[in-house]
Amino acid sequence: MQTFENNALVIGSDDFENQVPVPNGNYAPIRYNALKHGILSKLVVFPHEDRSEFDSLLTGLIEEHQPTEVTEIHLVEELASILWRKRRVLMGEGAALNSSLWNVAHEQHNKSTVRASVPLEVGLSNDSHDLIDLLTSGPEEMAERQRDAELDLAAPNKAAAILLKGGANAYKRARLALIEDSRDWWDSSVEEEEYPATAEGLTDFIDERLRPICYRMEKEARYQPAIKAQTLGEGVQAHRLEKLNRYETHLDRKFERTLAMLLRLKELRNRSYSNSEK
Repeated sequence: MQTFENNALVIGSDDFENQVPVPNGNYAPIRYNALKHGILSKLVVFPHEDRSEFDSLLTGLIEEHQPTEVTEIHLVEELASILWRKRRVLMGEGAALNSSLWNVAHEQHNKSTVRASVPLEVGLSNDSHDLIDLLTSGPEEMAERQRDAELDLAAPNKAAAILLKGGANAYKRARLALIEDSRDWWDSSVEEEEYPATAEGLTDFIDERLRPICYRMEKEARYQPAIKAQTLGEGVQAHRLEKLNRYETHLDRKFERTLAMLLRLKELRNRSYSNSEK
């Protein structure tokens, strides 16, 4: 039993002589009892959960609301248990989103995600996209990819302009204008006798192979934010979160009612103490 004697809280025991007055503001005994013997505290934390995290939450609520009677302690415990359940809801929501995103990013038969991100743009497909890499990319990485794609496109355009203008060593200068990877691809095509090592052959290579790929890569890099947003949006799958959302709303209302009850009880108790002192 807990009583007030001369404005001091007394933690009761069966032996009256062993009762120890606790000055107002010292809630260590209450905190200890709530953590050690609280009914809700024992049941709300599952074996696989971190008990210390719940204890920290409950301790913070006890220090904030400073309960002085059994009912108040129980209500504070109830607040802690509600917040702990809300924590589970958020963890469940995160798990559901992760599962959905994994499905969207890994389903090879689903070719609509990239195309749907920019529905009126042609030439986009999932085939050339690593959606996992895209989802984990930050704004700086996406900006760097776009700059690289623009440079990759500028190189064959420059080479084509050199070839179109012609003049001495046009073929040599155009070849050197290509980036290293494109130049290696061209040299390999020449070795395999797919194109002749001439200005005309290089022009055909740029028009038929190199420039179409560079255009597509530049377009895909330009639409990275839209593709990422589409993938994240498809991963939400709101219907899977509906039950969690309803449960979270229930917990919010329960928290509000419990908190209102606690504050009202403390108000009535303080008013009673004030009247008794008059």
